[in-house]
Amino acid sequence: MAHPQQVVPAPAVRRARDSGPRWALAALVLAFMTPAAAAEQPADPGSGDQPGLSQECRVPGAQLYTMAKLGAVRTALSENRALKILAIGGSAAPGASASYPAKLEAALERALPKIDVTIDHRGLPGEIASGASERLRTMVAEAEPDLVVWQVGTHDAIARVDADAFASELSEAVAWIRSHGIDVVLVDPIYTASMAADVDYNRIVDAVRTVAAQQQVPLVRRYEALHYLSSRSDKGEGHMLGRQFRLNDLGLRCMAEHVALTIATSLMRTEPAPDPKLAPAAPPLTEPQRAPG
Repeated sequence: MAHPQQVVPAPAVRRARDSGPRWALAALVLAFMTPAAAAEQPADPGSGDQPGLSQECRVPGAQLYTMAKLGAVRTALSENRALKILAIGGSAAPGASASYPAKLEAALERALPKIDVTIDHRGLPGEIASGASERLRTMVAEAEPDLVVWQVGTHDAIARVDADAFASELSEAVAWIRSHGIDVVLVDPIYTASMAADVDYNRIVDAVRTVAAQQQVPLVRRYEALHYLSSRSDKGEGHMLGRQFRLNDLGLRCMAEHVALTIATSLMRTEPAPDPKLAPAAPPLTEPQRAPG
């Protein structure tokens, strides 16, 4: 196996505004995200277009996301501190993909107004089933985020890795992240008509969904969302995708909006954070041992 490629982190994006006392802000947000409000939110968002999305990015909720609780994010808000997000996947190199952190920041600003957010975006080259999950553990240990937003599966699907091996590695990595008190949102592979009928590609898409359900983490159903948006355009997927399975500017903006909506909606289904004095301490977050070579 080749040596892992060096990962160069992109600059963190920081948003902070002077918007009055932080305790008042936290009270406002927590009041909005009460258990009563969560009880009114259906598990199946239905078939209507989701509010809060721009016209070009609107997708029925049932084809856009599945929700799960985000306890670490809720805790960060209750403690009046900035929300630290580690965005993994895609490309951190100059180009359209480099604008993703700013687009995610803007989308979160609309979805969670008046909340301070720090976004650290890092590319993750290689397949999860061939060692990339180890590099992800190193990134998480370095960043110590509250939330990891992980675009996962496209590299593995293109490389036609074994779906069972991929699912096992992904499940283990997600479990490791969550065991350290960090939330995870998964984003499944990109849709393209050229791979729509490919059995191996679709097995990886299904594997991401299965792991999200088993690990009880939110899932952004990017494959279904892009399929839906492509079907509504005369240009098909061409208005959302660039070269080499990479999203163009509009595709990145829609993905950022979809991620932000998934986070905000999942927060509405999350109970208030427990008293930290009563909660067991998470194990120390240390960089994992690397295999030689």
